[in-house]
Amino acid sequence: MNDAPNDVTQLLFQLSNGDAAVLDELLPRIYTELRGLASNYLNREYRKDHTLQPTALVHEAYLRLVNQRESRWESRAHFFGAAANVMRQILVDHARRHTAEKRGGEFEKMQLEESIVIQSNEKSFELLALDEALEELEKFDPQKSKIVELRYFGGLSVAETAEVLGVSEITVKRHWRVAKAWLYDKLKAD
Repeated sequence: MNDAPNDVTQLLFQLSNGDAAVLDELLPRIYTELRGLASNYLNREYRKDHTLQPTALVHEAYLRLVNQRESRWESRAHFFGAAANVMRQILVDHARRHTAEKRGGEFEKMQLEESIVIQSNEKSFELLALDEALEELEKFDPQKSKIVELRYFGGLSVAETAEVLGVSEITVKRHWRVAKAWLYDKLKAD
C-alpha cells in the first residue's frame, strides 16, 4: 500500500488523540490508496452508466472516516479496513437509490475473484444481493464476512487482512476460500 506505513499510522494515532491538525498531512499520504479502493469498487460494478465517480467516493468516505469522533485508529491497515466498509456502505446506499429510480438493463457479469460469477439485469441489484449475502454471512460468521469485505471490496492483501483482524495469514486464506464458496452458492441460489 503506502511507502511509509509507520508515518501514516503515527498520523492516525495523533488523529485518534484529537489532533485535527494532522488532517492536512494525512490526506495526501492516503489519497492514492483511497482512490485505488474507490476505483476497485466501482470497476467491480461493471456499470457503464455509474453516476458515482472515484473522487466523489473517496471524498465522501474520507469525510465519514475522519469525522468519527469515537474512532481509535490502531494502524494504517485498520484505517483502510474501515475505509473499505465505509465505501461499501456508500455504494450500497447509492445502489438502493439507483434501483428505486430505474429498473431493467442488460445482462452482464460481476466476479468475486475468479470463483463467484453472478448474472443480473442490473449491477445495482448485484451489489445489493452481495451486500445482503454478506450481512447473512456476518450473522453466523462475522470473521469470514469481514475477510470478504477487506479482500474483495477493500483490495487488502492476505497479510494486510490478517493484520486488521489480528489473525494468521493461513486463517485468512482458509476463511477466504470457504467464504467465496458459501457466497457463490448463496448468490447462485438467489
